[in-house]
Amino acid sequence: MGEQRIEQTIYIKAPIEQVWDALTNPDVTEQYWGKTRIESDWKPHSTIRYVRDGQTMDEHVILEIQAPAKLVHTFQPLFGDFQHEAPSKVSITLQSGGEVVRLALLHDHFAPESKVYAACREGWPMILSALKTLLETGGPLPEFQST
Repeated sequence: MGEQRIEQTIYIKAPIEQVWDALTNPDVTEQYWGKTRIESDWKPHSTIRYVRDGQTMDEHVILEIQAPAKLVHTFQPLFGDFQHEAPSKVSITLQSGGEVVRLALLHDHFAPESKVYAACREGWPMILSALKTLLETGGPLPEFQST
């Protein structure tokens, strides 16, 4: 089996500063990230906490940050079977091109047979779609209703 990695690239019609704010402002993240506030002081080696309903669900460490273009951090859920896995790594890069920003995400360094990988492989496309919808329309992405 090859290396487990998730690669997603999306294009968002918004200024790069607005996209960066949407990634780092907890008042915005809770609008597209399943009511999760992503909180940090956004400095190298600082902790990023994913807080939902007052409970810290994930706790990551910033490995590299260059606002508004790059964010690299560990990825460590703190609940269920996920909490027993070693941290994986998320890299997000933003590039402005006229009225459009290219957001490239790479999530890798998963533990063998990772349950985090399986969950994130499904989760990242929804989260990034919700981010794009919010920034381009001003409203949230409706919940997907499977038939």
